[in-house]
Amino acid sequence: MIRLAVRVASGQAELVLAELLELAPAGVEEVQGEAGTVEYAVYGAPGELPDLPDVRAVVGDALVEISTTEIPDDWHERWKQFHRPVLIGAPRQAGGGHPPIPSLHVRPPWEAASAPGPGAVREIVIDPGQAFGTGGHASTRLCLELLLALAASGAPPGALLDVGTGSGVLAIAAAGLGFRPVLGLDHEQESVDAARENAAVNGVEIEVRRFDLRRQALPWMDHADACGGPPVVLANLLRPLLLDLAASMPTAPAHLLAGGLLEGEVDEVVRAFSDRLGLRERERRVSGEWAAVWLSAT
Repeated sequence: MIRLAVRVASGQAELVLAELLELAPAGVEEVQGEAGTVEYAVYGAPGELPDLPDVRAVVGDALVEISTTEIPDDWHERWKQFHRPVLIGAPRQAGGGHPPIPSLHVRPPWEAASAPGPGAVREIVIDPGQAFGTGGHASTRLCLELLLALAASGAPPGALLDVGTGSGVLAIAAAGLGFRPVLGLDHEQESVDAARENAAVNGVEIEVRRFDLRRQALPWMDHADACGGPPVVLANLLRPLLLDLAASMPTAPAHLLAGGLLEGEVDEVVRAFSDRLGLRERERRVSGEWAAVWLSAT
């Protein structure tokens, strides 16, 4: 087994990641490097990995180094060390008779469920070998935090769109929190298949469709009455795709939870949705260099 690693300048990492996912849609490993770099790695047999000329063309001026390493026979066990459980604590909730919001424990299938504690915990089991997005990345964790905050705010848990669903972790969490119906959208068929399988494992009902944000109209937005009002939109995407979404979304959602952003990119994305759709920022969360934001129509 070979590990193909690409080290790039962190300032251009988001653009590189978006292009690398086109070459390796099953997902990439991300490691923070030294001296302002980020390393992305994919694993596979030599014939299964992207061609080096294609990788170099994708990375362009951001490239620092490309390296290949032969992985020992126990690489499957070593690989598991990169995928650890994540516990997203429940937010403090005001009274009023609403059901308590649970914490979310996102884990791979080989990890045990969380130990019993004083509060409710919802287990979300995600196979990290199938598609990008397992809960471990800071942008996914921030989106889960904002989703819990939205659920605890008392807003009706109506229809929800998860744009760029990946492994389905955000859509699955939303369905577990009572949002109905839930539709996950992704450009890659591998992600569509993985999200469906993960939803079945977690015992929730979500619909998943293949979808091209740059060529297709966003579902449900023109027929909000059929969904009981404007849907909530989750979009854990990179900055260019979020700006495309802001430009193409026909009407304002009830709420937008946007992740996948570097901290310095949030204001630009907020302005794009505010200027065109009238959305206003309600909350912003930051973890390291990554950020996510909750926008609302009211």
